[in-house]
Amino acid sequence: MKIAMISEHASPLAALGGVDAGGQNVHVASLATRLGAQGHEVEVYTRRDDATLPERVPLARGVEVVHVDAGPPRAVPKDELLPHMDAFGADLRRRWSDPDAAPDVVHAHFWMSGIAGLVSAPGLGIPLVQTFHALGSVKRRHQGPRDTSPAERVARERLLCRAVDRIVATCTDEVAELVALGADPDRVDVVPCGVDVGRFRPDPARAEHQRERRREEPGTLRLLTVGRLVERKGVDTVIEALPALPSAELVVAGGPAADRLDQDEEVQRLRALADALGVGDRVRFVGSVTQDEVRDHMHAADVVVCDPWYEPFGIVPLEAAACGRPVVGAAVGGLLDSVVDGRTGLLVPPRDPGALAAALQRLADDPALGERLGSAARVRAERLYSWTAVAASTLESYERVVATGSRSGRPRGTAAVPTDVPSEVPARTTAPAPAAGALRAVSAR
Repeated sequence: MKIAMISEHASPLAALGGVDAGGQNVHVASLATRLGAQGHEVEVYTRRDDATLPERVPLARGVEVVHVDAGPPRAVPKDELLPHMDAFGADLRRRWSDPDAAPDVVHAHFWMSGIAGLVSAPGLGIPLVQTFHALGSVKRRHQGPRDTSPAERVARERLLCRAVDRIVATCTDEVAELVALGADPDRVDVVPCGVDVGRFRPDPARAEHQRERRREEPGTLRLLTVGRLVERKGVDTVIEALPALPSAELVVAGGPAADRLDQDEEVQRLRALADALGVGDRVRFVGSVTQDEVRDHMHAADVVVCDPWYEPFGIVPLEAAACGRPVVGAAVGGLLDSVVDGRTGLLVPPRDPGALAAALQRLADDPALGERLGSAARVRAERLYSWTAVAASTLESYERVVATGSRSGRPRGTAAVPTDVPSEVPARTTAPAPAAGALRAVSAR
């Protein structure tokens, strides 16, 4: 199958850990790579953010990253990219007007990629699949006036929910949100994010070292959080739990490079909070880390803590599970799928340091519980979240939508839609069809 992916701001070549780079970069790169390894032809279209970038860059066997000229060839904050989606979509429409260059299916990642997809694919009769990765409606609910998304975002998401041929949601919690936005549940498939279970795997020697340390130092707990250093990730809640855990130490991985941590506003805020609570000497910031370093930090930790306000999916819990580490996480979004409370980790209410401290104390008092949870998490990660499994499920969605065809009713390769601005792309009104590795050095998500 010839597959086109649109990932307008999240290049699979980009270094991770910045404000606008995270799990989507990993998801797109890993999914494309696995599909290419299975013999499919995959092109990932992303916006050129550097004038020196070549138009095409091989990523893996069968996979190329294609840089699209849309807006200035420099870094632009994600929330300022919407005005350039017209040009992005027009470029794709021009490329795909040649039937020999047209893909069998287009998979848009993130809402702005979907807008570019609407400008290009339907008018050529190419089926359009959408994965949002995060919803503006949820972001606005939790962040309120601090939400920096374009004002039109939720309206455009509603448009996409009605207009695309199929939606691939990343967790069951997202489905209800999509239906509330107008999506037909019969056109929604749930396919989770994945994890590289070969790279992220248990280290028996390190595990034995951890057991010996905890026998010699009963009650101690080494905690790890991994993620972009933005307020919604809830690192402050983890710090607020530390006074009730006098034998716990916390490593915070993510954010800028180590030599720039002192200038980062969120790091300054979190350090000030830790100092005010008297736990500053038990909190260590390590800055951006590669994926291999994430794995090493997980091997050194007793527990991985993920306590966001909300989480569209979250790859870190999967990485922890694949490493055989228990997760104590907030009972929100994708964590409701990726962490089975009492079986592979423990779930607590978000933004509740008391509940978080109580759950962590359970693991401090009973190291064997943590080992049981971590072992079960590894088994579940292999079964449900390997990229092989995720790619197979995604391919089923592609095959389903290709079999039914684009709902635009326009034959493949015929006249393209006018170059209207994205807000003027009409929703389709026909009935929906019935349901039937080579990254640059990366930083923490």
